[in-house]
Amino acid sequence: MKDRAESLLESFLETVTARHAGETEFLQAVAEIGRDALTIEKASNAYTQARVLERLCEADRIISFSVVWHDDSGNVQINRGWRVQHSDLLGPYKGGLRWSPDVTPSVLKFLAFEQAFKNALTGLPLGAAKGGADFDPTGRSEAEVKRFAHAFMTALAPHIGPERDVPAGDIGVGAAELGLMSRVWMRQAGRWGGALTGKPVALGGSELRAEATGYGLVYFTAAMLDEIGDTLEGKRIAISGRGNVSRHAARKAMSQGARVVTLSGRAGTWVAEDGFTHDALDWVIAASGDQAKAPPADLGVTFREGASPWGVAADIALPCATQNEVTLDDARALTDTGCRVLAEGANMPLTREAEAHLTAQGVLQAPGKAANAGGVAVSGLEMQQNAGFSHWNAARVDSCLRDIMCTIHEKLINERQSCCSADGQIDYRRAANVAGYRVLADALIAADI
Repeated sequence: MKDRAESLLESFLETVTARHAGETEFLQAVAEIGRDALTIEKASNAYTQARVLERLCEADRIISFSVVWHDDSGNVQINRGWRVQHSDLLGPYKGGLRWSPDVTPSVLKFLAFEQAFKNALTGLPLGAAKGGADFDPTGRSEAEVKRFAHAFMTALAPHIGPERDVPAGDIGVGAAELGLMSRVWMRQAGRWGGALTGKPVALGGSELRAEATGYGLVYFTAAMLDEIGDTLEGKRIAISGRGNVSRHAARKAMSQGARVVTLSGRAGTWVAEDGFTHDALDWVIAASGDQAKAPPADLGVTFREGASPWGVAADIALPCATQNEVTLDDARALTDTGCRVLAEGANMPLTREAEAHLTAQGVLQAPGKAANAGGVAVSGLEMQQNAGFSHWNAARVDSCLRDIMCTIHEKLINERQSCCSADGQIDYRRAANVAGYRVLADALIAADI
């Protein structure tokens, strides 16, 4: 027999699925939030009457546009671009731009929906958005990326601005691309302004923006351990990916005395059983092609072709690659090798089955909307610096970042009464969903006409 929560979720998802049929990633994200937030909603007459969660599932608008550009051979190339402006309840729309061939409206809607709850947890005045294009920068020349960036921002520029919508970077979009796009926006707007964050420091960017998500992930993980009377010192940490989030999480974890034992890529996993050195980390980050599969012997690193990081013995797992990267088999491998804590550096990196297994095995799990909020937090700080025509040094930014991540952790701990498992262990995933929901729901009620 179904309990009340299951019945509420089933009925709610029927309604949402009818409107968003076939949008797998988006519906997965909605189901996760709904599982935790619906009982909170139904316990409040105001929330119920306002149909808060149903309204939060609908983006304010989705902007779709073509991006036409020329490759190095002079041939016309056509891509599709989108911006999902999900919610401006808490502030101007805020969220990254992703350039990848697997970008679809469903992926961007899921990311924008998650962003709303993540931004709510930061305590900063930030709305939620996500955008990007089905453009693959891999193998493209610098000139081609530049031409695409100009064409993309020419189409997007009329829809963004410092008090309206402030994009940042994401997969395929780094500081260089954001710098190019910032100049395009400024030329079209006829003014200087912080219309994008994550741009180079020389163009008004913030110190530590590139490091922020990885650093924040480690700060949050350290707070989780402190809550149970433990530290990062000596812990074995398995990390997936070797991109921006992964590399900076690895460096910060190493600086805290942890041993990082894996990084990964599409072809396989690099393993350092005794922990990566900084030299080894530098080599893995820089290596490419077949060279990457043959690390120098003196680095203490081996490459396991086709393997995931999750079969390597570790105390802590930090999935930092992409959505749904940790499957049920991966989750079983993690618990079999002793993992007790997992914090998400990527957005929604666990399948539902993987999450259920880890929960059943008592693994502490921090969802991305809390654990990887460091990136958007420093983006918010960059917006503050731009608005005040000021520039903060790295130490000040780092201190603010640490404070924000610890405050997010404290907010989740404050939800302990309604978000603990049978053994009294805090359910961070539920706590993050509930805490974010309360912020958004109260804002919606306050703004309702």
